Order: sequence, then C-alpha cells, then structure tokens
Amino acid sequence: MGATAEFARRPGRPGADTPAVPEEEAIMQRGLEAFAELGYDRASARELARRLGVSHNFINDRYGAKAAFWRAVMDAALGAQLAGLPQVDPSADDAEYLRRAITGFYRSAVDTPLIGRIFVDELSQDTERLEYLYERYIAPTLQPMMAAIERLVASGRMTPISMDVLFFAVIPPVAGMLDTPLARRLGRPANFSSEQLTATAETLAAVVVNGLLATGAGGCPGA
Repeated sequence: MGATAEFARRPGRPGADTPAVPEEEAIMQRGLEAFAELGYDRASARELARRLGVSHNFINDRYGAKAAFWRAVMDAALGAQLAGLPQVDPSADDAEYLRRAITGFYRSAVDTPLIGRIFVDELSQDTERLEYLYERYIAPTLQPMMAAIERLVASGRMTPISMDVLFFAVIPPVAGMLDTPLARRLGRPANFSSEQLTATAETLAAVVVNGLLATGAGGCPGA
C-alpha cells in the first residue's frame, strides 16, 4: 500500500480538522520506501514524519525511537516476505531442496526490491541493525540450507562449504533482482518486465546451485 492508502482517524485524536494518522500498513510501507531510498542515517525522524504525513514527534510517541521504528518496518516487510516464500518439502532430495529454496528466495526478491536495497546498504555496516537482521532473519534462513549441505557433503555430492561462503554465494546475487543503473549498463533493457525478472531469478538460482554442487570447485580454507 503506497501514498494513496486510505487513512483512518485514531481514537482520541483532537479536532475534526486534524489530519488522520495513516493505517499501520501504510506507515510500514512508507517507512520501507524511505529507508530504501535514503538509508538509515539520512532518514531523519523529521523526514520520516514528513513522508508518513504525521506530526514530527509521531515516531517517538508511537515507537519510542527511530531505531525501533526501523525494526518494526523490517519485521513487517521481512515477515511478509518469508511468509510468501514457497514451502519446500524438507523430505525432498537435498540438492532439489537447495535448488527450490534458493529459487524461491530469488523469486521473492523480484516482488520485494525495497528490502533488497536496504540489505545491500545494511550488510556493509557493523551496526546493531545488522545484528538484528542476522539473528532474526539471516541465520534462521541459512540454517536449513546448511543442514542440507552437510548431508550433501557427507554423501560426497558436494565440496565442504562454510556458512560465510554459503551466504556470499547465495545472498549477493539478490542485487541482480534490483532495477539498478549498473544492470542497465550491463545490458538489461530499461523496460525489463516482471516476467523477465522472474526468469532472471531462476537463471541466477541455477548458476548458484550448480556452482555449489560442483564437487571439483575446491574446498574452503580450514574446512
């Protein structure tokens, strides 16, 4: 829901001419748009309030601080994204499980490019926000993949791989789902359709999974 969202008056707000506070879903969406465009540091509480269409003290009054508002925005966005991921049968062959899980992850990135932009920004900084994303979302997402990989390694179908290598093999390609000036310079048409992005997601997943399953690719240092 974007800037055209319906507003609803909160109980107890004074004055019939006082602007109504947006519904929570609209607040979360506008917050996501602001953090994706500006980054955390440039998204001041005052600028956020302006974009939300609320009073300058709204974020502190409702959420306690900008950091708490950022966490609420990420919980809303990532919770919805994870809920929308296709369910992969854990009893499936481990290689097929890995393929379906990564493909589903990339496909979801097509529909949620704002989250991808925030991740690109946050993963390069050692902050409490990164710790929050790691503990709440990144590690729980990678753990099932690591379990499948451990079984593939034990059966000789895959070279040993550490968690950090798995992360950087799987997550950074999400940038390929974003409509960026670099992608266009690399040959992506300006009018790239959602169907073409979905096909790109499937191609990226195939490249990543095939690379992970290449047993001649050498091992990880210390593995």
